[in-house]
Amino acid sequence: MGTIRFAIALVLAKLAILALSITKFGGTDFPGRLALKICPDFLERIEKPAKIVGITGTNGKTTVSNLISDCLRAMDIQVLNNSAGSNIESGITTCLIRGVSLFGREKYGTAVLEIDEKASRVIFPLVEPDLLLVTNLTRDSIMRNGHPEYIQQILTHYMPSKTKLVLNADDLIASGVAPSNPRKFFGIAGMPGDKKVNTNLIDDYPICPVCHRRLAYEYNRYSNVGKAYCPTCGFRSPGYDYTGELLLYTPEGSSRPRGKYIRVSTDTRSEEFPVLQDSVFNLYNEVAAIATLLEMGMRMVDIKTAISKQSIIKSRFDSIRIGSINIITMLCKNKNAYATSRVFEHIMKQPGDKEILLLNNTLEDAKTWSENTCWHYDCDFELLSDERVKRVVVFGDRAWDLRFRMILAGVSEDRIRCVEDYKDAPGALQYFENDNIYILYGTDPMKVGPEATEIAVELAQQKQDRSGGPKSGSKSDDSIITRFVRERRSA
Repeated sequence: MGTIRFAIALVLAKLAILALSITKFGGTDFPGRLALKICPDFLERIEKPAKIVGITGTNGKTTVSNLISDCLRAMDIQVLNNSAGSNIESGITTCLIRGVSLFGREKYGTAVLEIDEKASRVIFPLVEPDLLLVTNLTRDSIMRNGHPEYIQQILTHYMPSKTKLVLNADDLIASGVAPSNPRKFFGIAGMPGDKKVNTNLIDDYPICPVCHRRLAYEYNRYSNVGKAYCPTCGFRSPGYDYTGELLLYTPEGSSRPRGKYIRVSTDTRSEEFPVLQDSVFNLYNEVAAIATLLEMGMRMVDIKTAISKQSIIKSRFDSIRIGSINIITMLCKNKNAYATSRVFEHIMKQPGDKEILLLNNTLEDAKTWSENTCWHYDCDFELLSDERVKRVVVFGDRAWDLRFRMILAGVSEDRIRCVEDYKDAPGALQYFENDNIYILYGTDPMKVGPEATEIAVELAQQKQDRSGGPKSGSKSDDSIITRFVRERRSA
C-alpha cells in the first residue's frame, strides 16, 4: 500500500511542478506539501543523490548554497539544489522530486541542499548529509529561534553520526555543534578594522565555557564573532583548517589587477580568489563556500576559475548609478537584529553621505499577528547617528516604533521620516548631489525591494534631468535603467 501511495504522490507532485512552471510559480514548495499529504513517509522513500551536501546556519545559507551550486555547474558537475523552493521539509521534498524521473529514478549524482536549522530535526533522520556546512549560529527572531544555543542543541541532537562538518571557527556557537562528529574549521585571519573588544549590543558568547570567566579577543569582527581566548584558563577558538586572508593589490605593489582578493590556505596549498563582495559577512560566505568545495574534493585551481565567474545574487545585493546618485539595494533580514546590524556596519564603512530606506517590515506576518519589536533593542541603531546619514525613511505600522528607537540611539529627529506605505518611501528622500541611497528590505514579502527600487531609480533620473545631469533620452542611459529594472524583477 505504501508503494502505491508513494507512486501516486510522485506522479501528482510531478504534474504540480509542470502546472506551476506553466503558470510561472516555480518557487513554491506546493509539490512537496502535496506529496507529503498523500504519502507521509515520502521523504524517506524517495531515491536520493549519492552525495548530499547540506548548508545550514542562521545567516548566509541561501548565498552560500547558490554559490556552491553555481561553482559546481561551472565545473560541468550536475547538481540538484533547492534554490527554487524553501529550505524546510516541504521545500526539500519538492527539490528531490525535481531530481527524480517519473519512475522515481534519481537523475543527479550530487545535491546541495539549503536546510533550515530548526527544521533539521525533521530532515536529518530522513536525508543524511555526507557533508554539512554551518555558516554561523547567531541571534535570530526571538519568536522563531529563541536563542542560538538552543539551535546548536537541536543540530547536535539530530546530527547523523556519519556527517562530516565544516564549521565557522570564528563563531564559538557554530563551532561547538555535534562535537563527536568529524569536522573541519574555516576562519578569516586578522583584517584592517578589526577590534579587540565587542562593541555591539549582541554578545551571545561572552563567558569561557571552561572556567566561566570573561573571554577576550585577538580580533573581533562583530558581536561574538572573532578569534576568542580566555586569559584565565587558556581556552581558545579552534584553529583554522582553511584560513582566509584579505589582500589588497594596487598597481604600484603588484602585477595583479587592482582590487581585493581573498587568499585561502591549508597546510599544503594556497590560492587567491577574487572578492565577490567586500562586506565582512560576505567574505565569510565566500570562504565558507571555498572550504566546502575543497572538502567535496574539488581542486583549488578549478574553484578559482569557477568563483571568478560568480557574483552575489542580485536579490541580495545590487547597485546602479544615476548621474552622481548611487542606489544600492541590500537584503536585510526581517526581525533579525544581528543581520540588520551587519548591514548597518557595512553601510557606515562606505565613504560619503547617505540616505537609508529601512523597509524590512513583516507585511505578511502582520496579517495574522503583531510584530514583536524587541529586536529593535538588540539592533545597533546607534550606528545611524553618524552625521553622514542625512535621512532614514521607515514605513508602516512600526514606523513610529522605529523612529522612537532611533531617537534613543542618538539619530536626530529631523533626519527621520515616517510614511504609510513602502511605495511612498522613495519620495521622502532628498536625492542630493553625490547621494548614496541604501534600500534595505526583507523577504516578507520580497517584492518590497524591487518595487521601491524602481520608484527610486525613476525619481533619481528625474532629479538628474532637472539638474542638467544625464538625460533620460540618452539611449545608453535608458538601456541601463531598463536592464536594471528587468534584472531586479527577475531576481
